[in-house]
Amino acid sequence: MINFNEPVYLEKSMEYVKKAILVNKHLNGDGEFCAMCAKWLEDRFQSKKIMLTTSCTHGLEMAALLCNIQKGDEVIMPSYTFVSTADAFVLRGAHIKFIDIDPKTMNMNADLIESAITKRTKVIVPVHYAGVGCDMDKIMDIAKNHHLLVVEDAAQAMMSTYKGKFLGTIGDFGSYSFHETKNYTMGEGGTININNQKYIERGEIIREKGTDRARFFRGEVDKYSWVDVGSSYLPSELNAAYLYAQLEVADQINKKRLTLWNNYYNGLYDLANQEYIDLPYIPKECQHNAHMFYIKLKNLQQRTEMLNYLREKGIYAVFHYVPLHNSKAGKKYGEFVGDDVFTTKESDRLLRLPMFYSLPVEVVNYVVDCIRDFFIHKPELFISL
Repeated sequence: MINFNEPVYLEKSMEYVKKAILVNKHLNGDGEFCAMCAKWLEDRFQSKKIMLTTSCTHGLEMAALLCNIQKGDEVIMPSYTFVSTADAFVLRGAHIKFIDIDPKTMNMNADLIESAITKRTKVIVPVHYAGVGCDMDKIMDIAKNHHLLVVEDAAQAMMSTYKGKFLGTIGDFGSYSFHETKNYTMGEGGTININNQKYIERGEIIREKGTDRARFFRGEVDKYSWVDVGSSYLPSELNAAYLYAQLEVADQINKKRLTLWNNYYNGLYDLANQEYIDLPYIPKECQHNAHMFYIKLKNLQQRTEMLNYLREKGIYAVFHYVPLHNSKAGKKYGEFVGDDVFTTKESDRLLRLPMFYSLPVEVVNYVVDCIRDFFIHKPELFISL
């Protein structure tokens, strides 16, 4: 079976893990490798402060705390996203206002944001689906005009840009994911990107269990103590060591994934041109990171047929999110504003294809051939639609 995903593995990652254990003898958080990862991220993305966290979910939870979300506050986001996007704010008592997506990018339709704003609105959360940027100029303008904060869920978007700016560094806060399904991985892990200087000190405190321990280690206070709410958001040095080797060759990994993505796109372009499928759309102002490659079929029935056909051919392709507003918790903790014109419809059509760093180009070509064969062997599925 051709896997949908395999985590990045580099020999150097294991060397660094061994160094953390046997040489540094430092396994808990914020040792040499945590510090080197954070410096690499800050230098590369020019963010005011990036700190490693135990997950992207926890990065978003920290952002919710820094936004001072209180019970009854409203947060605007797309319904087509992972549950963590909403959970981070619901945990603080927020009510979620879901809006429809742009079917071309699967990102939130920025034109619908203002219709969801009320006097209780506090935050807008753009989710950069598949590493393709949302309309950040419009989102930031709306936030400025209505005095709202912006938290970028950039879980899938590390290395991607919008008008030359790295996603995750444009809003007040951002968060990357280093889950094993992401382009760069530490198994479980993520970041909190603090792009507004005034939140940095409190961010450090929240991450360190509510203590001013970071200031103590910098010699700014003579002892540290409990000064605010917080939790333990520090990842292990072992995770950071595994990640750092990938950051050292980040461009190499990015280039390989883009090559695979382009092979899919070019190989399937004529099917899209004949309107058998839809391919991903990349706005001209965006540079994506080849986080995923998906196709869209005509409807749920055809997607199911394609999924089963690919499984028969030894290919593990998968669909993605069930829209949050259709879920039990989504109905309890949020509401959909306006009409669901595209969210559910487009989510039923989308099928993700195998994509990972060690995937051979020859396998991509095989997947492409199988998709093409599907329409040759099952033409009635297309003709009847």
